[in-house]
Amino acid sequence: MMTLKQFAPKMETMPAIASWYLADLGEARGKQELFTRQAPQRLKALKEHAVIESAVSSNRIEGVEVDPDRIRAVVLGRAHLRDRDEEEVRGYRTALKLVHEQGSKLSVSEDTIKKLHALTRGEIWDAGNFKNKDGDIIEKYPDGRERVRFKTVTAVNTPAAVKELIALWEESLRERTVHPLIAMAAFNLDLLCIHPFRDGNGRVSRLLLLLQCYHLGFEVGRYISLERIIEQSKDRYYETLEQSSLGWHEGKHNPWPYINYVLYTLKTAYAEFEERVGQVRTARGAKTELVESAINGFSGDFTLADLEKACPGVSRDMVRRVLRDLQKKGTVECLGRGPGAAWKKR
Repeated sequence: MMTLKQFAPKMETMPAIASWYLADLGEARGKQELFTRQAPQRLKALKEHAVIESAVSSNRIEGVEVDPDRIRAVVLGRAHLRDRDEEEVRGYRTALKLVHEQGSKLSVSEDTIKKLHALTRGEIWDAGNFKNKDGDIIEKYPDGRERVRFKTVTAVNTPAAVKELIALWEESLRERTVHPLIAMAAFNLDLLCIHPFRDGNGRVSRLLLLLQCYHLGFEVGRYISLERIIEQSKDRYYETLEQSSLGWHEGKHNPWPYINYVLYTLKTAYAEFEERVGQVRTARGAKTELVESAINGFSGDFTLADLEKACPGVSRDMVRRVLRDLQKKGTVECLGRGPGAAWKKR
């Protein structure tokens, strides 16, 4: 709540880059309706892929992974769940369904925050409950050393902090003291600093970000996975979060690195949406586009496993088919033999 407290008086200035992001996002929101009205049938494949990517990426950021061959069945089907990781991915999918289908009726409230946590955490003992013990954010190094990266709000003060955060969010929308997208990013930062749950805070924050986007009329998360974009830039995500949390308890922090990162994520999603919406013809065509886009995103050599990880929900056979087609065109080159061989763009 310390960030929204900073913005409670009417904001006089903001960094130029934030102003540019807001202008670009305003324009993108204007085009959004045109795209969705012109090509509603084309968007079905994008929606399905966004759901799969969001459920997989948001969990993978937290170290929760699922066998690539099981992803579609776990996220979209009714397959029997084999382990805890699959349960958490399925739970995130259920929470996404709630946000997608009932977002307009779902308020930003303590009940909603707890409900989203309960859905993502499944049958674990403290699902849907605020932490009952203090817990700092610990950074672990490969050599076994640890350091406290951030001291979160104490367990005893967490309920009050969440209530105050929600009240400040509602006030910012009502009084318009700050642009709603800036307030949304500030809310996200404050929630992560409060760290209300023992575990699962990141996933809940991303679901709330999606919900708040929908409330503000920014629908791109239905078609392009915000979670996948965050995973692809997670070094920047963690770096800006650390920069903006320094001095948070005293209200002396600089929230703009993280706020700008959130705006960048939205702008990236809209740019990808505009690029893809005119190209989606069939489900197969959409999958080909996803694989080709993933290949273009690699800065160096890559493997079949890298591609599968970047394209959850696309079968291995489909990935191989696209690679063979691109190889025939001379776009990519295989550097070895077998499924573990490296590939490179030409």
